[in-house]
Amino acid sequence: MSVGLIPAATPPTFNPLECASRSHDVQRLAWRIKACVDLADTALASLRRAQMEDWQSPAGQAYRTTVALQAAALMRARGTMEHAVAMVLRYSRSVSVSGGTGP
Repeated sequence: MSVGLIPAATPPTFNPLECASRSHDVQRLAWRIKACVDLADTALASLRRAQMEDWQSPAGQAYRTTVALQAAALMRARGTMEHAVAMVLRYSRSVSVSGGTGP
């Protein structure tokens, strides 16, 4: 079996307006993710208020425990989203610098 040579791909032409548009689209994605972080903060505040309720019954304690577990999971998800915002913003800068090819 012989392997033929494949011609090199032609690099894309640099179009600054197209790169700016791509960078802007990626930045908009970052802001959409940030809006999700804000929603998570609102939900966490509601969960904290629910945890503060002074229920002395075993059912009340079980409810507060469940709420605490959900709040912990939401905090982890919020941290992941915060990290995603930073990564997407970093990528938006590389889009404009690299001519839109990305990493």
